[in-house]
Amino acid sequence: MNQKERMVAGLPYKAWSDGLHDERYAMMKKNNEYNLLLPNEKEKRDKLMREMIGKIGKNFHIEPCFRCEYGWNIEIGDNFYANFNLIILDEGKVTIGNNVMCAPNVSIFTAGHPVHPLARNSGYEYGIPITIGDNVWLGGGSIINPGVKIGSNVVIGSGSVVTKDIPDNTIAAGVPCRVIRKVTEEDRLYYFKNQKFDVEY
Repeated sequence: MNQKERMVAGLPYKAWSDGLHDERYAMMKKNNEYNLLLPNEKEKRDKLMREMIGKIGKNFHIEPCFRCEYGWNIEIGDNFYANFNLIILDEGKVTIGNNVMCAPNVSIFTAGHPVHPLARNSGYEYGIPITIGDNVWLGGGSIINPGVKIGSNVVIGSGSVVTKDIPDNTIAAGVPCRVIRKVTEEDRLYYFKNQKFDVEY
């Protein structure tokens, strides 16, 4: 098993071996190309994003700056929106469902390093998959850590550090992120805190 195969399998691997460094460098160039395109060059942006990402559905919009490491290890559903400065470290598989929104400065990190200094200094690292369900809103500056599964219909509050799984139909926030409450039918009446919709949708 070479180092890339070890990475894909979630095993300890060395990131500069078996062509991995070259793949990351090639993706850096594409990231830079994407981030330098003008706002009115939507067709070029969409085409390049489809070249970068392993699978991406219909109706997506990703603001620059966008950064990922490999791209082919990311799968995104329909109706995806990411505001400025989305970072995805996709050493592990990243699976994102339909109707997901990322506020500015969201970071999705499958990559990590051993805790013990001798193990960490060995140069071995790992990538553990992250899964994000449908109808999820990741608040500004939130960080999703390796191995996390976020359910469907979830809101993650701004500045949260998600270290554990978050169940369906919940609002979660904090450092570390924890469930605050369930999403209820009554929430449909409000657009912000206690302010009710004055329009029909």
